[in-house]
Amino acid sequence: MGDPVTLNVGGHLYSTSISTLTRYPDSMLGVMFRGDFPTAKDSQGNYFIDRDGPLFRYILNFLRTADLILPHGFKEIDLLRKEADFYQIEPLIHCLNDPKPLYSLDTFEEVVELSSTRKLSKYSNPVAVIITQLTITTKVYALLEGISNYFTKWNKHMMDTRDFQVSFTFGPCDYHQEVSLRVYLMEYIAKQGFTIRMTRVHHMSERANENTVEHNWTFCRLARKTDE
Repeated sequence: MGDPVTLNVGGHLYSTSISTLTRYPDSMLGVMFRGDFPTAKDSQGNYFIDRDGPLFRYILNFLRTADLILPHGFKEIDLLRKEADFYQIEPLIHCLNDPKPLYSLDTFEEVVELSSTRKLSKYSNPVAVIITQLTITTKVYALLEGISNYFTKWNKHMMDTRDFQVSFTFGPCDYHQEVSLRVYLMEYIAKQGFTIRMTRVHHMSERANENTVEHNWTFCRLARKTDE
């Protein structure tokens, strides 16, 4: 692999080899360390690059393995794209623009859908009926067991027991009951490590004097694959 070299990237030191840095000869690093491009050094004699130091970890690991593996919950994809573009590492740019999940193949996404349907009327009680539905698209056993045991006071029943999908419905109930139930559900789901990925509201007119409003929340978390 040759003698190691040390890079100072934005104040963060990295040790690697010339062969790793020149893995992609047409990249900026490949050109630099072939000697075709002037290089700066810091006061300690380390090669200096004025870029994002923490993100260079992922750049360097990609040069070492040709695989992009990011930690769970990685939220700096846009910044990493800018770094990949700066270093002109074409295979890494393609990986970051690939619509497939950027996480390692031994992970998958657990999804929980929470929705509330309200039927509103201009001429009677403002909220005639509310149905709250919770759909778990993967079998999160702790969450299923908790809902079955913790929400005993709510009128609920299980709708669907297909593989990798289970649905509960709560209600019908009035507005105050629904708000209380929804708050409890959202807090309970969040405590299991899920975060809200998307929210949406949909209005559906049924008749001149009545309409239906649907509120939807999507919760997600990443989890390791397990053998059934």
